[in-house]
Amino acid sequence: MGTPVKRIVLSGYYGFNNSGDEAVLQSILLALQEQGERQGVTFHPVVLSVNPAETARTYGVESAHRMRPMELWKALRGADGLISGGGSLLQDETSPKTIPYYLGVIRLAQLLGKPVFVYSQGIGPVHRPKFFGWIRSAFQRCRVVTVRDEESKALLQQMGLSGSEVEVVPDPVMGMPLKNAARHRDPAGADSGLAPVIGVSVRFWNKDRSELDAAAEALRKVMEETDAVVRFLPFHLPSDEEASEYVAQRLGETYKHRISIAKGVTHPQDMLAETASVSVLLGMRLHSLIYAAGRYVPMVGISYDPKIDQFLNRLSMQAACSTQAPNAAAIAEALLHLLKSREAWREDKRQVIERLKSEAHRPAERIAAFYSKAQGRR
Repeated sequence: MGTPVKRIVLSGYYGFNNSGDEAVLQSILLALQEQGERQGVTFHPVVLSVNPAETARTYGVESAHRMRPMELWKALRGADGLISGGGSLLQDETSPKTIPYYLGVIRLAQLLGKPVFVYSQGIGPVHRPKFFGWIRSAFQRCRVVTVRDEESKALLQQMGLSGSEVEVVPDPVMGMPLKNAARHRDPAGADSGLAPVIGVSVRFWNKDRSELDAAAEALRKVMEETDAVVRFLPFHLPSDEEASEYVAQRLGETYKHRISIAKGVTHPQDMLAETASVSVLLGMRLHSLIYAAGRYVPMVGISYDPKIDQFLNRLSMQAACSTQAPNAAAIAEALLHLLKSREAWREDKRQVIERLKSEAHRPAERIAAFYSKAQGRR
């Protein structure tokens, strides 16, 4: 008997040029391959994407358009299962249409008799009570439900799910490796005599741009007091490049020669390599912080969403400030502190980061075990 091949559809925020969500996809694909090999299952992924051609080209997978009902239906009909996640899919902060879409994909798979696996999702915020019952009903019919933080589990319990049905695991990106680890130094290694590099991931959020103005003021203070250089890391193209340019312009001509922007980086492992090469990171994007943690890069967070605080909590950290109350002085103080104590930070966080990285493959392990056992029963 040969190794069984299982077609599995992946549903998430894929194909939108968002490095964080693309990293989630890359991490899940790598984890499925690794765990499948360990348990004697070959996975044939079919990714639902807004840009199937680009997704297929980037990851070497089959891809179907997420917004074309017939393509979506055909993909699910011919599949052996559905993975929903990861990422912050079930939230109505950005749009009331988001939750119905992702639940609709789940329910269609269930109607077709396909097993569904919720993969390390961040749940919430959910402001509309009508969605509580929808989520509970769909999740109670899933074979595996994993979420990326205790807050998501608590929200699902508030919706009526049993705590025993929900497993808390790290974000899948914690387990993403570099393309060629041998070519990149571990930031925990000896610091060279070169000027430290501050990686910066910013996004537009406040209408008055006060959060970006605070970031610029903080970076200016740090550059005044140190010889640090700034490397902007745009995670969502093209908007984050524009946000990076906004901050760079506010640093002024004086520091222009100490500023650069990593433009056009689209593959998540290339952005991971960029993040691995900085000394400290100032991040608004969740996955900029996760990338940094995965490479043991000290970080300072600016919170625009509870998911930022929830991730930092797992490292026993807090954001320097929030977008509701931007604080340039607090950001600068945190950056200056980490620039002086990088090695101490790494040693303090190493054990918890290693645990999170090792646990990041847990959902893929459970999915592979499901199909391996099913094959054994035949």
